[in-house]
Amino acid sequence: MKNIIHTSYIAIMALIVIAVSVYLSYTGYSYYTTPLEERFYHPHYNWFKASGLYGQGLGIIGTFLIFFGVTIYIARKRYNFMVKYLRLKYLLEFHIFLCILGPIMVLFHTAFKFGGIVSVAFWSMVAVVLSGVVGRYIYIQIPRTIEGRELSLGEVQNMKTDLAKVFNDQFKLDESITEMITSITNNQTNANNKVTVSNLRQVLRANKVPRAECATILSMVKKEKALSSRIARLQLMQKLLKYWHAIHLPFALIMLVIVIIHIIVTVSFGYKWIF
Repeated sequence: MKNIIHTSYIAIMALIVIAVSVYLSYTGYSYYTTPLEERFYHPHYNWFKASGLYGQGLGIIGTFLIFFGVTIYIARKRYNFMVKYLRLKYLLEFHIFLCILGPIMVLFHTAFKFGGIVSVAFWSMVAVVLSGVVGRYIYIQIPRTIEGRELSLGEVQNMKTDLAKVFNDQFKLDESITEMITSITNNQTNANNKVTVSNLRQVLRANKVPRAECATILSMVKKEKALSSRIARLQLMQKLLKYWHAIHLPFALIMLVIVIIHIIVTVSFGYKWIF
């Protein structure tokens, strides 16, 4: 049920991003497809230009969405802001949603016209979004509690069960079978003799293990094998996450600094939108 809710939550946010993108594209299509040197003569130039009511509004709203998405996620993750009400894994998806929707609106704010220092901010924003997608993939590979807290290597290892002992106590299996199970669950592979769950199923049937017991054993072995794989990936993903921060954060800071400068310059020239 929780997986269905989580999937629906992501699907709704994806639909909103698509719907907004389609709407913005449709609304300003004639203006955005007009050559730059001819846009001044477009009947809605004062509306769609970056400093226009519509264009500047997109920039303000898009920037607000980005800042809000980043701020609330950092506040929850590092300072436990509203920890009882904001579950980290859902907040991460919301953070990604706002930090995709916001840049899309900023893109239309620029009217696809890039130049000067603003272009540095824009491409930094693109790098942040793309690295964020990669970061999410790395993030979900790391085992977590139901609240979203990252599990340590020791905590994950403690989840493992000594299946050989369990099976010896409950099912009285031959030593050769328990050795096969240990090999599978520890992901021990050999180029000449790779033991698989299918091999184990055949051996259990050959030893006339009852079907119900066979199903229980295979289910437990599969779960333990999956856990071993996650343990093997955990250290790698934690290391990749550190490298990812080294890429993601600098681009985010560059974008932040230039956007602040852009806002100061814009306000200094008197472009204050509806205020």
